Amino acid sequence: MSSHKPQPQSLFDARIIGAAAVDAVRKLDPRALAKNPVIFVTEVVSAVVTLLFIRDLVTHNGVAAFSGQIAAWLWFTVLFANFAEAVAEGRGKAQADALRRTRTDTPARRYVDPESLAGPVERVGALDLRLGDVILVEAGEIIPSDGDIIEGVASVNESAITGESAPVIREAGGDRSAVTGGTTVLSDFIKVKITASPGSTFIDRMIALVEGAERQKTPNELALSILLSGLTLIFLIVCVTLWPIAKYSGTELSATVLIALLVCLIPTTIGGLLSAIGIAGMDRLIRFNVIATSGRSVEAAGDVDTLLLDKTGTITFGNRMATEFLPVRSVTTEDLAAAALASSLADETPEGRSIVALAKGDYRLAEPTPDPAHTNIIPFTAQTRISGVDIAGRSLRKGAIDSILRYLKTTLDKTPLEFRHEVERVALSGGTPLAVCDGGRLLGVVHLKDVVKPRIKERFAALRAMGIRTVMVTGDNPTTAAAIASEAGVDDFLAEATPEDKLVFIRKEQSGGRLIAMCGDGTNDAPALAQADVGVAMQTGTQAAREAGNMVDLDSNPTKLIEIVEIGKQLLMTRGSLTTFSIANDVAKYFAILPAMFVTTYPALAAINVMRLASSQSAILSAVIFNALIIIALIPLALKGVAYRPIGAAALLRRNLLIYGLGGLILPFIGIKAIDLVVAVLHLA
Repeated sequence: MSSHKPQPQSLFDARIIGAAAVDAVRKLDPRALAKNPVIFVTEVVSAVVTLLFIRDLVTHNGVAAFSGQIAAWLWFTVLFANFAEAVAEGRGKAQADALRRTRTDTPARRYVDPESLAGPVERVGALDLRLGDVILVEAGEIIPSDGDIIEGVASVNESAITGESAPVIREAGGDRSAVTGGTTVLSDFIKVKITASPGSTFIDRMIALVEGAERQKTPNELALSILLSGLTLIFLIVCVTLWPIAKYSGTELSATVLIALLVCLIPTTIGGLLSAIGIAGMDRLIRFNVIATSGRSVEAAGDVDTLLLDKTGTITFGNRMATEFLPVRSVTTEDLAAAALASSLADETPEGRSIVALAKGDYRLAEPTPDPAHTNIIPFTAQTRISGVDIAGRSLRKGAIDSILRYLKTTLDKTPLEFRHEVERVALSGGTPLAVCDGGRLLGVVHLKDVVKPRIKERFAALRAMGIRTVMVTGDNPTTAAAIASEAGVDDFLAEATPEDKLVFIRKEQSGGRLIAMCGDGTNDAPALAQADVGVAMQTGTQAAREAGNMVDLDSNPTKLIEIVEIGKQLLMTRGSLTTFSIANDVAKYFAILPAMFVTTYPALAAINVMRLASSQSAILSAVIFNALIIIALIPLALKGVAYRPIGAAALLRRNLLIYGLGGLILPFIGIKAIDLVVAVLHLA
């Protein structure tokens, strides 16, 4: 089943931009900005310069035009930083609105006595349902709330949640019993025990998460915030100490100039974009139909060292498929294929259908059309593990090796040598051998194989290039597990794994300082999902699994774990790249502005005054304008993310320094000089 990906909102969607512009003003509330120290300091000094501008207007001291321009551009700097965060939030709110449309006060039929599932029912609204209530949902009706099926089996349309049009089967018991409010029953009926109270359903929680209402800063973000706060404090001290130095040397530096210089030197660029980068990382997951319960989990995905993947459904398709016919001596492959085809017509299992498909496809054999009056069909059953047909005097049988041997009343050591060799070869390769016989004669072996998904080996190679170790978890025996692990290209495997084994393995890896990611959908996966640093629960899984994980995949596609890791790494790469750019940017502005300010007092500074700005006032104004504009210019990059490539840490550092470090040093010289030329032509300073 293909994964459905909602079309992402355009960066320049008019509705998002309009709402973000309003939110940017609303976010000027100091209580909101206090969470971002760099932008909070910028707002405070913007207010101070505004007061200085009012003073200059009242006193007519001739610098009101200059201080007014500085005040305006400082406020723009704060607004642009707020705008970046508001745009990122707006994209998340658009996704939340789509989820909200699936939540309605759907009518429900609730059993009066939840203990008696044959008793009377009463009609209530979905909002009146309580934890533990049992409801009846029939074909054509909408499931009113989250729950677990306790009786019945039905086909359910979950497109309202996942966007995937193909219906899925939900049934009582096992790991496919969970249903979600807002989905529609297409056939039969189910009796559902409610597992969520009003306001706390899966959809309600997802809406809150998508809107970012519960988003907390990650440890990495907190560390970066401390670094940015430290840099802000350092440059504050630098700017404060410049005033007595300038006064001693005879250079006039007004409070407006010093404040403008402070804003240019503190890391306002990354400070203004940091929150937007984190929100955008969660938004990229949403576009893959994965909802993270915290920003911490997205970031942890980027630092994952070990990836645990279930074999069935993740690395392999999950259904064993016939791949070849292996006849014994004196039997042709075509004869074996024809016998296997005829004996599999009454086998409706995926394995039986794959035998029919292989015989008809690769050998162009037609299905036999026997006379029902002279034909005896033996259907496959789980008890006998044999299917077959008696036709035209022949008794054709196909089934598991031990079942066919019991049917023939013999043992493996008494079978032909080449038959035993083929059985052993298939088993050692990780496959499953089936025997085919005609009466008392063995014709050969059918090789069943859990087929590895195409291109999965290349994907694991890409993860290996990123330094991520892949581990396949399976209940298979070690021989079969080793064969499939080798074919798939994983680094290691855990065979005959129990829930306890998974938990022990994860804890052992974590004790070595490694971050672990895994996916699961069953109640038996819940302990490991909770223990893993990144636990991806399938939407189709049990309530326990969804509660234990810190991400929920609405498409229930375990292979998406690889995309989740890539998105997490892209988030970290984006933050690192823009932090590198911002710090390099500040260093460049420092060496671009200070020579212009002090060259008159200290002529020796002319040697490094490479920009030749028009005046000290023009230098300050040009730097402030550039500082504001660069934030809005980088918003698309912060939201889209730096292009992801599976490269190592050393190569990534070199790329950051070359592109964003060097770019951050060069761009301010070009940008400030260009703005200075415009300022000089328009006589703005």
